[in-house]
Parts: sequence; C-alpha cells; structure tokens
Amino acid sequence: MQVTLSVGGQVWNLRSRRCFETIEACLVAARERFGLRVIEFTVLGNHLHLVVEADNDEALSRGMQGLNIRIARALNRLMERRGRVFADHYHSRLLRSPTELVNAIAYVLGNAAHHYGEAGHDRFSSRAYTAPRRQEILSRPRSWLLRSGWRRARTVPQWLTANAWPPPWVQQHPLPPRQNS
Repeated sequence: MQVTLSVGGQVWNLRSRRCFETIEACLVAARERFGLRVIEFTVLGNHLHLVVEADNDEALSRGMQGLNIRIARALNRLMERRGRVFADHYHSRLLRSPTELVNAIAYVLGNAAHHYGEAGHDRFSSRAYTAPRRQEILSRPRSWLLRSGWRRARTVPQWLTANAWPPPWVQQHPLPPRQNS
C-alpha cells in the first residue's frame, strides 16, 4: 500500500534535521503496532510518502491513525504549538501487482530527485539507511508481493540504478534459493 500524509500550512519544513529526527523517532516507536508495517518512506517539505503493509483494513486504519497521532503530537511539541498538523486524512492506494509495487517504491524513493533535483540517496528517506539502522526503524515485509512477488514486475523504472535495486529489504533478508524438483 502506498500512503501519503500531507501537513498543514503552519507546520515547519519536514526536511529539516529536527523535524526529520522527530518523524524518525515516531516511526521507531510505532514499528509494527496494530499490524501496520512501514517498509519504505521518504519525507518531503510538506508531506510524507510511505510504502506500508497491513494485516487487514482495520490494521491499516488503526496503525495509520496511531502513527498520525504520534507524529502530530511530537511535531507540535517540537514547534511549541497546538492544533492540527495534518491537512487531511491519509491518502492510500492499494498495490495489486508486482509492477505497481516496483513503480510505487521507485516513486517514493525517487520523489526528492523529482521535487528537489537531488542525485543519489536522499538522506530524508529510508534508502539512506544502512542495514542495522533499517532493522531498527523499518519492518520486515510478510506478504508475498513484498518478499518475492516484486521480482515478477514487468519493468523496473529506468532511473533505478544497479546500486538502488533490488530493494534493500531483499539484500537484508534474502529469500532461500529455489529448489529444483
């Protein structure tokens, strides 16, 4: 599932070091709560993009509500303010095929390059993490689509280079080799 969270106009730029560290701490605290798992993410100036996996619709709803509340309270505390942080309810899109998943991950991880023209790994995204740090913040996927189904994608976006693909969680948790029968 691809999720977008947009913040209101009174909220600071989320790509500041302090805001990013606050959001990162919230992701750690909310890791795998209510059956929601964050697999990849990127933080932009006024919104966040996430690739998440949920056990069911209720897990998605409760997990996102908990994450939104956690982030909103932490950002309000940081900015010494009260009130709404998020402009609206989160927007989600179900990823049904390997190609949709690969394109969504490319979109999420490549969004800073699109918006800011940054090359290389975006330091405000999950792509910048090393393996030990990824394990602290992000969850290991459980669904077939995220664990191995992505390999069946018809195309991989051209901008993804050899050092940006396959997805980091595959390098971190490789699948056992296929057995020929």
